[in-house]
Amino acid sequence: MANIISGVAASPGIAIAKAFRYINTPYIPQQKTITDAIAEAGRFRQAIEQSKIEIEEIRLKTEQRLGAQKAEIFEAHLFLLEDPDLIDSVLDKVKDEQASAEYALYEVTAAVVEMLLELDNEMVRERAADVKDVSGRLMSHLLGKPYASLSGISEETIILAEDLTPSDTAQLDLNVILGFVTEIGSRTSHSAIMARSLEIPAIVGAGAASAAVADGALVIMDATEGKVIVDPSEEVLAEYREKKKQYDERKVQLKRLARQPSVTADGEHLELAANIGSVEDLNKVLENGADGVGLFRTEFLYMGRSSLPTEEEQFQIYKHVLEKLGGKRVVIRTLDIGGDKELPYLELAKESNPFLGLRALRLCLTREDLFRTQLRALLRASVFGKLNIMFPMIAVLSELREAKRILEEERVKLQQEGIPVSDLIEVGMMIEIPAAAIGADYFAKEVDFFSIGTNDLIQYTMAADRMNESVAYLYQPYHPSILRLVRMVIKAAERAGIWSGMCGEMAGDQTAIPLLLGMGLNEFSMSAGSVLPARELIGKLSKQEWASLSEEALGMSTQEEVQQFVKQRRPL
Repeated sequence: MANIISGVAASPGIAIAKAFRYINTPYIPQQKTITDAIAEAGRFRQAIEQSKIEIEEIRLKTEQRLGAQKAEIFEAHLFLLEDPDLIDSVLDKVKDEQASAEYALYEVTAAVVEMLLELDNEMVRERAADVKDVSGRLMSHLLGKPYASLSGISEETIILAEDLTPSDTAQLDLNVILGFVTEIGSRTSHSAIMARSLEIPAIVGAGAASAAVADGALVIMDATEGKVIVDPSEEVLAEYREKKKQYDERKVQLKRLARQPSVTADGEHLELAANIGSVEDLNKVLENGADGVGLFRTEFLYMGRSSLPTEEEQFQIYKHVLEKLGGKRVVIRTLDIGGDKELPYLELAKESNPFLGLRALRLCLTREDLFRTQLRALLRASVFGKLNIMFPMIAVLSELREAKRILEEERVKLQQEGIPVSDLIEVGMMIEIPAAAIGADYFAKEVDFFSIGTNDLIQYTMAADRMNESVAYLYQPYHPSILRLVRMVIKAAERAGIWSGMCGEMAGDQTAIPLLLGMGLNEFSMSAGSVLPARELIGKLSKQEWASLSEEALGMSTQEEVQQFVKQRRPL
């Protein structure tokens, strides 16, 4: 009988192939006393140099294949190989304890990994994978053995592993590796992010059950539903072969919509934009025919490096994005650091609850130096396209006014320096704090647009950390309380004569789209891969019909009622 394993759908798709169990068991050296500490230190330094050469090769290949942003993972690996704290800790053990380089490396990195895994911040915990990857590579050179690799696979397979390192994922041969399943991980882990970039089916967090799958067993992975079927019957196999065929055909059909406008069944034009984190994401935006960029997460320009990006660096990036979009709207969010996104080189004070602390605009208003640098770069780039500037994490009107004051000061300075600045920049704010949603009517008088950030709005409204599995059931985007807040924002924008958009995950959700359309949302911004399915659905919906249906949904009491209501009335 077939065995069904559930996990987190990290990258969609359907794959059918034999399982390849990838076991990369870390080598645990025995403690032994060495007699020549100088020679042992030399061995360790040589392993570092050999590892640097290998990682640089992987970094270059990744940059050519996936773009510079994805290759930044390996910049972090190179940074680790030059980290004096790590290197000196190993060398001190060799010198002071007469330990072998292998044992010293194992002891030091095991302690670092343990420390990282104990932290509450998921993004920081995931750095443990980087340390494991780098230490494994160093250990292979110390032992004189090749580092475990997936590059030698020659037949079609689905990889099953405890986890995949960034090095593993970057080197997957997509001609033979049809997908992968990991025991641990989340949608934000390196392997999941890489899988989406490669557009390879991936399921993460499948747990210990996936470890029991035998090497060579026939496996179906449905990464649209997060389901793995082991040793399927002929009947189930035939069913999924047909599903895969339909899935692949649908992808081809959807691509035909890339050049079509985003129009409802009753003739209403909408804007379907894409969210990006780097210039490398622009190709997907253009391939999927997005109407613009609804959210450029600029914090990724600041991450994976040891110092702040300069004004010129930022200017060149913003200029490139605006030019590439050829006059389509580009909404660029100012620096949104804090919460689960940290910049170690800023050396900010540790906070017991960083999601409610000094983050995003709050940080920028206390560090005007970095804020003004970014605003100058944005203003300089504004003449190269249709720029919208958006401020995140605003709770009170004084924050918005202060941000606008600084922006205006930098505009005047640039003009005095003879540097041109566009007169057509729109300035807006994210609505992601319940206080801002409730006060949307007075905020609307002082901005050109709203963009609703539902990821944070939901977690703040429900008082439930969206990264915490124990309270995941409270992350309810269709809950009537959330929908009422969203409608409040949209209606405040309408009354003030400004446009409203949404840049959270909800904007591309097939259940939420009909409701948002009915409420009057003007712009939907989502991952580039969600644009075409959203355009297809919107083409089947009548805005007038859903205006009354959404009102009916808002009168319900639970998320489940809303979901069932939409499911029954939404066209297939």
